[in-house]
Amino acid sequence: MHKNIDKIKKLESSPKVIKNLFNKIELDKFLKLYQDLPTTVHNKKQNVIKKRWLKNYNEELELLFNEKVKNEIGEFKMDNLKDENNDDILGLFQESYNPIGLHVDAGFNLDEIIFKQTLIPLTSKGSTVIFKNKFYGNSTNFTIDEKELKVKDLKYGQNMRSSDHLKIFKKKPFNQEEYKKYLKHEKIENLSGLEIDLVYEWELGSILIFDRSRLHCSSSLIDGKKIGLTTFTKK
Repeated sequence: MHKNIDKIKKLESSPKVIKNLFNKIELDKFLKLYQDLPTTVHNKKQNVIKKRWLKNYNEELELLFNEKVKNEIGEFKMDNLKDENNDDILGLFQESYNPIGLHVDAGFNLDEIIFKQTLIPLTSKGSTVIFKNKFYGNSTNFTIDEKELKVKDLKYGQNMRSSDHLKIFKKKPFNQEEYKKYLKHEKIENLSGLEIDLVYEWELGSILIFDRSRLHCSSSLIDGKKIGLTTFTKK
């Protein structure tokens, strides 16, 4: 568990969506950056392409992003993984054709004070489900799939696998209507005890900001593919 949970909790707030934060020219620059970056992972099983936002690929965009986010959340530091050359990775672009499962992006260093994460849609179709439930361990994929739970040989920057969320939250059945509407890609048993706080319907130009302790996942509503940029901050 994180060592500074009290400090982390004092910084927490409700998830929020800021509309019209980026204009079309700025979004086109993000998309061009995505196209220019080398592919980090092409997971054909999950049908997802991941590209790391590498430092110094576009310094103008780095400054633009930092300024706009600072205006919304105040002072922050980027919580960066490192690439093979020990340079900072500023975020993660994901192009996905299937929904991304239940997880938390709470970081890999339990000494740090995790803060907010952001999601910028670069395509207009898609939605993200943020739950009220929080988790203060490492970045984790939550699953009841026995095969997944046996995966222990994790590479640098990979999420742990766990079903611990089912022990932490009260055994309250998940809302059936919300399940059918948003989360049919998940096993309903894996959502036991969870409550939806916000469903963020992707909209170009907007940004979603939420606490890194929050459990979240994609909704099952995908039309073709979606591309988004996620970044992680700390204090």
